[in-house]
Parts: sequence; structure tokens; C-alpha cells
Amino acid sequence: MAASLWLSCRSKGMVQLLLGGRRVAGACASLRLGGGWRLLHRSHELLGNPAVKILMPALSPTMEEGNIVKWLKKEGETVNAGDALCEIETDKAVVTLESSDDGILAKIMMEEGSKNVRLGTLIGLLVEEGQDWKQVEIPADTGDPSSLAPLMAPPAAASTPPPAGVLASASIKMEHGLGKLPIRLSPAARYILGTHGLDPSNITPTGPRGILTKEDALNLLQQKQKSKAVESRPMVSPAPTQPSVVPLAPQATTVSSVYPRPAVPPISIPGQPAAQGTFTEVPASNIRRVIAKRLTESKTTVPHAYATTDCDLDAILKLRKELAKDDIKVSVNDFIIKATAVTLKQMPDVNVTWDGEGPRQLQSVDISIAVATDQGLITPIIKDAAAKGVQEISASTKALAKKARDGKLLPEEYQGGSFSISNLGMFGISGFIAIINPPQACILAVGRARPELKIVEDEEGNEKLQQHQLMTVTLSSDNRMVDDKLASEFLETLKSNLENPIQLALH
Repeated sequence: MAASLWLSCRSKGMVQLLLGGRRVAGACASLRLGGGWRLLHRSHELLGNPAVKILMPALSPTMEEGNIVKWLKKEGETVNAGDALCEIETDKAVVTLESSDDGILAKIMMEEGSKNVRLGTLIGLLVEEGQDWKQVEIPADTGDPSSLAPLMAPPAAASTPPPAGVLASASIKMEHGLGKLPIRLSPAARYILGTHGLDPSNITPTGPRGILTKEDALNLLQQKQKSKAVESRPMVSPAPTQPSVVPLAPQATTVSSVYPRPAVPPISIPGQPAAQGTFTEVPASNIRRVIAKRLTESKTTVPHAYATTDCDLDAILKLRKELAKDDIKVSVNDFIIKATAVTLKQMPDVNVTWDGEGPRQLQSVDISIAVATDQGLITPIIKDAAAKGVQEISASTKALAKKARDGKLLPEEYQGGSFSISNLGMFGISGFIAIINPPQACILAVGRARPELKIVEDEEGNEKLQQHQLMTVTLSSDNRMVDDKLASEFLETLKSNLENPIQLALH
């Protein structure tokens, strides 16, 4: 029953509880716990006061786990309707979990700083007012719901026992399968194990959070080579006068030369020069892990194609100066967003997303703008950008960028979008290639404006050199939806809109 809370939230793609109050407000997105959950989560397995389970909810469609940043209530404290219980770091932002019921926080199951708490995990217990919170009953299933998976496996059918050889083979396969499931491998360890055909279940991981490291894999490789050497000793030579250890010397030398690093890296001591091979592990936030996962999936599963063109910004720069005289301050990036939105409206075949089986054309032009924050890159969305003026787009961009850097974006402000723009021109980057943000079809990478000389004709037809401000833009497109011809036509239309900004007012 408790699992319905987070499954529902995940499937609907927004913070929403099935029973009780719901609202998202304040500096951080807020989640209300409805009174109906008091009936759904009461337990009677153990003696004591019945409790309301507080579970780790799904606060975004892509959230798989969260971190308990801070508990805002202590055990034994009275909880009133609307009180904030704790702060949870999701893959997008820090969200405040609120209560819509009165009661007492009886037990905190996940302390502050708990990392990678899976969805549906029990994080706290509430009891009704007037009950002895110290006598709260602790449910038996307090851990990660995934830990119950082995208990839910169907029992093996009691039939005629198979032959001994088949049973032994199945037993070995089962042991390997069970050994591999909980083990997390580093990239280097995965390569070594795969190259040499090693079984990771034969060694205990020593890395952080149970990761099997490169050194673990090397130790396992050395053990395998030593065991092979011992088995081959009686077969080296039957003559007693010839030592059997001689053939092992080249093999040992090879191992030490190929893997000169120690099995355990030296520890860095504060205040002393770092020894060779030391390192400092930097913990990754949920946002960083999700970004890494999504970018890797995009680059490995989406067929990227690229097209580049240069746009003349002289007309936009001149128009900006005219608007500044009327105290209207807009940036070049605001014009780029407007021109891109108008181009998508003119070419709806590019305003598409991939739904798993084919393209889906969207009616609204929603532009995702990449904003760099301390936690990582996030893409707030300017909704229906084609219908907005440049000044309105400028105000929306500034407001969304500030909320993104403060970690106050609401889910509906960063979920969705039909096209992305990433601008590194303000960092002095002339040009670059961006990775597509699935399920979108395209992302536009924008470089800085740079002066270049260009031959032009004056009114009398004479040629002369004139300086122009050029900007390089690169379109990364999903070739399943936007082929090279369509991408080229899109850039041609975008270039025309940027070089003639006055016509943007017509849209």
C-alpha cells in the first residue's frame, strides 16, 4: 500500500499524493502528506502505538533515490498541519516534505545525511496526539523495498530431481548470478574482469559504497594466475632434479610489470606533501549522477548529427542600441531564443520529441535554456516562447536562471521542453558541440560574437572591406527525426531570422 505513493508520483511526473492535501509552494517545492495515509499505513505487526509511515516519495519523474539533507523536526516534537518535516535532495532540487496532519514525530528512521535512499524506503514514523510516542511500534519492513525481492521470488517446483551434472551446472550459474547482482564495478575493474573472464563474486569489494575497484580486480587476477601456476607445477617436469618454480618466473615478472601500482593506494595525510598515487574522492550529488547517466544514455543511444553556420549580428546589435535609448534592456541571447522559437513555428517538423517508437510533433514551442549551477546543469523552460516578445523572454530568462541557481525551480519549470539552447558565448567560447537532451530532437550550441572583415559593396557599387560581428551556431540533431536536409533548412531559416530581427515582431 505504501508503495502506491511513490509509484503514483513517478508515473504522473509531478509531486502529487493520492490521498490528502497536495501543494508545491515556498522557496523549495513542498510535498504534503495527506490524512488518508494515516489509515493506509497503520501497522499491527508489533505491540505498541500504531504509526503512520513516512516513505521516501518520488518528487520528480526521473528520481530513483534521494538524500536526507536535514530533519526540521526532532523526535517527540509536535507536528502541526503545514509544518515542514525534512528537506530531501532529489535529482533536480532540494524539496521540503510537509505534513497536513497533526501528530507527533515518533521515530526518525533515516538520519540527516543519509545518502541514496531508495524510493519507498521508510524514513520516519508519526503517531497521533495524546499517544506515547516512545512506545511506537517499529514495522519489520523498515529497509529498502528492493531488499524484499528475494522473498517475493516464486519457490522452485518440487518435481523429479534432475541429473547430478545438470544440478551442479545450475548451482554454479545461480551462485554466479547471485554474486554479481549486488556488486558495483568501476570502469577499469569492469574492463579487467571482462578481458580475463574473472568472477567478481570471488572477492570482497574495498571501494567506497561497495564498489569493486581496479585494485580489487588486479588482486583477483593475481590470485587466478597463482592458482593456475600451482595447478601446473606437477606438469612442468616429471624429473625431480628440475625445479618446478623456474617456469613461473616470467609470469610473475609480467604481472608486476603490467600492474606496477600497489594493491591499496597510499593514504593522503593532511599537512604533508601528497604521495604518488593518492587521490581525494569527491562525492557526487544526485543531480550530478542523473546528469552523467542521461548524457551517457543520450550520447550512446541517440544518433547525433551536426551542422554549423555563421550568423551576422550587426542588425541585432544595432537594434539593441535603439532599444537601450528607450531604457529597454535585452541581451543577444534573448533575440536568439526568440528567433529560434519563431523558426520552430515556421518549421514544425523540427519541433518534435521521440516517444520510443517514433516522433511526436508538439503544438507549443517550449525552449529549454541551459543554466549552469553549483549542483550541475539544469534546463528551465520558457513556455510558448514563439508567442512572447523579446522583452518578455528577457524577463522570463532572468527569473528562471535565478531560481535555478537558488535551487527553487518547481518541477513544471524544468520538465518537458521541445528544443534546447546552450550558450557559452559569455565565457569566450567561439564554438562547440552540445549533447541532445532526450527526448528532444535538437539542441543549439551558441558561441561568442567575434569581429571579422567582410567585402561589401557601397551604394556606388564599389567593393570595400567592412567589419562585421559574426556568431557561430552548431545544431546537434537526432537523425531519427531530423535528417541532414531538414537540419540545414532549419539553420538557413534561423540565420535569416537573426540577421533580420525586425521581422521577428511579426510573429
